[in-house]
Amino acid sequence: MKYIFSCKSLFAACSLLVLSLTANGQKKEDIWLDINGVRDLTADSIAVANQARPVPGSSRKGNNPVLFLIGNSTMRTGTMGNGNNGQWGWGYFEHEYFDENKITVENHALGGTSPRTFYKSPDLWKRSLSGVKPGDYVFLELGHNDNGPIDEIRARSSYRPNGKLSIAEDSIIIFNKVKQCQDTVYTFGGYTRRFINEVRAKGATPVLFTLTPRNAYEADGKTIQRKLSEFTPAIFAIGKEMNVPVIDLNDISAKKLEAYGPWKTDYHFFLDKIHSSAFGAKMNAASAAEGLDACDDPQVAVLKTYLIQEKVHPNYEEKLLAWEPNNYDKKGKVIPKKKTAEQKKSAVRIFLCGDSTGKNEDKNPDGMWGWGSQGYTIFDESKCTFINCAKAGRSTRTYLNENRWEEVYQTLRPGDYVLIQFGHNDIGGIDKDKERGVIPCAEDSCKVFKSKNSGKYEVVYSFGWYIHKMIVDAKEKGAIPVILSFTPRNEWPKGKIERRSKNYIPEWDAKVAQENGCEFVDVHNISADFLDKKFARTDGDAAKAKQEASIYFNHDHTHTSLLGARNNAQSLAKGLKEIKSPLCKYLK
Repeated sequence: MKYIFSCKSLFAACSLLVLSLTANGQKKEDIWLDINGVRDLTADSIAVANQARPVPGSSRKGNNPVLFLIGNSTMRTGTMGNGNNGQWGWGYFEHEYFDENKITVENHALGGTSPRTFYKSPDLWKRSLSGVKPGDYVFLELGHNDNGPIDEIRARSSYRPNGKLSIAEDSIIIFNKVKQCQDTVYTFGGYTRRFINEVRAKGATPVLFTLTPRNAYEADGKTIQRKLSEFTPAIFAIGKEMNVPVIDLNDISAKKLEAYGPWKTDYHFFLDKIHSSAFGAKMNAASAAEGLDACDDPQVAVLKTYLIQEKVHPNYEEKLLAWEPNNYDKKGKVIPKKKTAEQKKSAVRIFLCGDSTGKNEDKNPDGMWGWGSQGYTIFDESKCTFINCAKAGRSTRTYLNENRWEEVYQTLRPGDYVLIQFGHNDIGGIDKDKERGVIPCAEDSCKVFKSKNSGKYEVVYSFGWYIHKMIVDAKEKGAIPVILSFTPRNEWPKGKIERRSKNYIPEWDAKVAQENGCEFVDVHNISADFLDKKFARTDGDAAKAKQEASIYFNHDHTHTSLLGARNNAQSLAKGLKEIKSPLCKYLK
């Protein structure tokens, strides 16, 4: 991966850019340079954008319909629309909710556009419309940029009689100082009607969306401000007048944000209060799909059949409970579990989220084992259900990116426990091999990187940030997070087992846990103490110590044998007792 920028430093840099440009008396339009060095809505910007945007209708499969997305930066950010500024529009992820064998989704939105500027540019609206055929669908979400001067700077506002947003069919003739020509400017309603009529003239179905919410709370600190509320009744009024389905995206997403605390809401946005991060874009994409699924307008009845219901309404709990593995005795033989699915659901659940040291092959007596396979040796399964959601090879970053944490999060209920144990794979390079490394610190930080493998951009956070996120999410659901330091490795410098505690992951775990009022169990040092007592060498013979300790490991210095997995499980039990954790009541 190529390092691009940190979110905090970029925000500061952008602020300085604006100040320096205005202070030096340069043209105001120079402020709107994006990361690619082009101005939005100018010929060079649109030319670059059209290289990145799909050729209208090019995704069509046979006679299948195409879903066209028309909007601004909340739907597709930046000139390239590829996340190189750490911002994403929800249109990038919307295709995930539709069966591509029945319909394809094309994102034709462009950042910086308003209904006026998108409609009037032949390289935008007319270009997009050229690919529309009978039976297609067009999602319209425009309005965020319908503001500012009508005749200068970016000259993108609609005509507002008496200074108010209008749905009346009205217009005004002005001199556009940006384009240096006479310009007829319609109202918001005027442009919206034109979009609708021209879509229908092509035999396609238009669908209106209210605008994505912004990151701004009312004085109560709980309610998302509806500063865009003037657009919501206007869009609904036009929809009713012209018999167009309306999806209240603003309300659906705002309610989700209101369920979060300020910290969680913040990371759904990036750099400002408008543009979404990947988290926010995915949330808005889900909201759009949910809103469509709930819409009872017959005009979208067929479109709804193309939705992937497992994506719109995922049943994560059923999936996770089905994952629950068999127990294994100390010889690696299966001990079948007797709980029914209903019994598993009704009991207090203890989830383990981690890497291969928690869950591995877990089947061959001579193979590699995660301690989660031995959870039953410490937890009383008549009182609780232990669910091992660890996955080999994962870091906090990839566990999140692969939606594994989301599955746990959506399953959690009040009273559940979440054991969080990562680190072995987090310490790898961010830009090397499997690209699973994180920023190595406990503090809250992030940077934008470009993957060498995929060419895609990603905001990568710190180890502390990822752990903090899991804690916040778990508490939001009423669950109890418990942070575990990672297991020790079979390395014996100077004849004593290697300790990675100072300025390293166990220390970061402890710090984040303390800052968030969470229990912390230092499995790393508890297991290391046990191994040191058995195998440490006074003569400093590292090779001999490693050889003798290898009965607790298998194949390498990280992955444990069945014996080692049992020992790590026992270390957890010991640590829980030492801190007098409420989890102790579920121990054997």
